[in-house]
Amino acid sequence: MTISKKPAAMPTSIDGTLELLSGGNYVGDRSLATVLFLALKMGRPLFLEGEAGVGKTEIAKVLSQTLGRKLIRLQCYEGLDVAAAVYEWNYAAQMIAIRLAEAGGAVDRAGLTKDVFSEQYLIKRPLLQALEPDPAGAPVLLIDELDRTDEAFEAFLLEVLSEYQITIPELGTVKAAHAPMVIITSNRTREIHDALKRRCLYHWVGYPTAEREMKILQAKVPGVGKRLSQEIVHFVQALRKEDLFKSPGVAETLDWATALSELDSVALDPATVSDTLGVLLKYQDDIVRIEGSKAGELLNQVRAELRAAE
Repeated sequence: MTISKKPAAMPTSIDGTLELLSGGNYVGDRSLATVLFLALKMGRPLFLEGEAGVGKTEIAKVLSQTLGRKLIRLQCYEGLDVAAAVYEWNYAAQMIAIRLAEAGGAVDRAGLTKDVFSEQYLIKRPLLQALEPDPAGAPVLLIDELDRTDEAFEAFLLEVLSEYQITIPELGTVKAAHAPMVIITSNRTREIHDALKRRCLYHWVGYPTAEREMKILQAKVPGVGKRLSQEIVHFVQALRKEDLFKSPGVAETLDWATALSELDSVALDPATVSDTLGVLLKYQDDIVRIEGSKAGELLNQVRAELRAAE
């Protein structure tokens, strides 16, 4: 959970949404700003799909930062259940309370049951936290990598998002006074059911163009020189056209730029590219495919493109 700065007003236009993203150092395009504006205006969850590392999660972080709202993150994984996502009871504390009551001679079992199943012993997980009122306004709820969960949890989530309420048998129903701003991300390792997608507005976050990736690099790693930045961006763009198991995302571009800056590089050369491929590529087969002569070939291609553009 992240607590952000002073609350800010919601954007009132698509241009205002672009400015909101820019204020959080996020270089977005107009299509993203449009669907994000509509999601905020209509109070609908925004479902973002795309390859890993293209900036889906960052959108929720930027919303939290620029709007001054609390960020509540539910990181999804295989086997995620209600106890980890919604709530569970503090059984250890409940047992201690019961033992103490018995030791003190308490015999009112109905009253004791009511006491131990009170909010004092409730452990609130992200989905329940997101329904609670907050002085700063409705929080940003990030449900990250939903495709990692199973269909049973997806069905439960569908119920939560339809009414923004959760029923706790021992306490009753908790309903949000104001619906949280919900961002759901998926790396598309499996298809999400249509029923959940229908509850959301949808946007595919693809790899950026060279121009936009250049702006992202300059915003996030401003210390890198212009020539090196151009070579980095064009080399990564060329890599994405290769038949790789996993193409590098924007996150890898930024990591590579930072790594090359730490090595005091002012321009790319085949040896440096081959030696630092582990920053860009995360599978050995991909590294073997690119290192050596292929890296040199791609680099020559990049330099030719840059010369032609001058």
